Amino acid sequence: MDSQLKIGFIGAGNMAFGIAKGILTGNVLPANVKVSAPSSRNLGRFQELGIAVTHSNIEVVCGSDVVFVAVKPHLVPLVLKEVTQHVTGRHMIVSVAAGVTLATLEELLPENSVAIRLMPNLPCLVQEGALLFARGSHAKQEDGALLRSLLHRCGLVEEGPEAWIDIHTGLSGSGVAFVYLFAEALAEGAVKMGMPSALAHSIASQTVLGAGRLLRDSGKHPAQLRSEVCTPGGTTIYGLHTLEQGGVRASTMSAVESATERARELGRKSTAGSRK
Repeated sequence: MDSQLKIGFIGAGNMAFGIAKGILTGNVLPANVKVSAPSSRNLGRFQELGIAVTHSNIEVVCGSDVVFVAVKPHLVPLVLKEVTQHVTGRHMIVSVAAGVTLATLEELLPENSVAIRLMPNLPCLVQEGALLFARGSHAKQEDGALLRSLLHRCGLVEEGPEAWIDIHTGLSGSGVAFVYLFAEALAEGAVKMGMPSALAHSIASQTVLGAGRLLRDSGKHPAQLRSEVCTPGGTTIYGLHTLEQGGVRASTMSAVESATERARELGRKSTAGSRK
């Protein structure tokens, strides 16, 4: 990857910040990154990283090779209509807006534009994200390879068909909140049994972290690891029985399904909105 590649962000929220932090741990210099947002509220943390900031989306596009569009889904049509006349063949436009389809992006951008749809998640902030991207009809394999090389310090980066992006939104984009809810419940269970709250939350977070790392690094199926914790007649199988009685497995599957369907609904709305 060219270390002089110019990177731009339209939008200064958590996703943009997490991706920017990851990119800067690679070969990209802060001087080659610029971020725009309508207000200065979130720009200070980018400036602390040495990144230039502006209120002009057009300035970002004109000075960048790769542009991450990291705004709320309903703002994507407005933003792309504003900058479209400045998008050229040298640009790669990467949208991280939930539900905004590649068809919508390509309709809003000039003909033959390179568009990629990316779904990161909040742990990008600590370079432990799970990111999935899909290439548009004019994005080549080398464009995907460039994006992967840019993002590899952000966490796990995978490519797949666009149909998987909404599923990934439900699984991992929203899934982190499901994990936080479970961690909170673990800690509250310990508080109920008499442990101080601060200690309970510290142990719960470490439990989630340790379990996740072991799951990732061992390569074992979750069911195998779960069975390794259980001993006949022991504490864990009693606790798991209670979780199953509460429907935790079915509820979690339904939560992923609901979040996925919502992402698809947002996609249909974005497609309809771009044609008005």
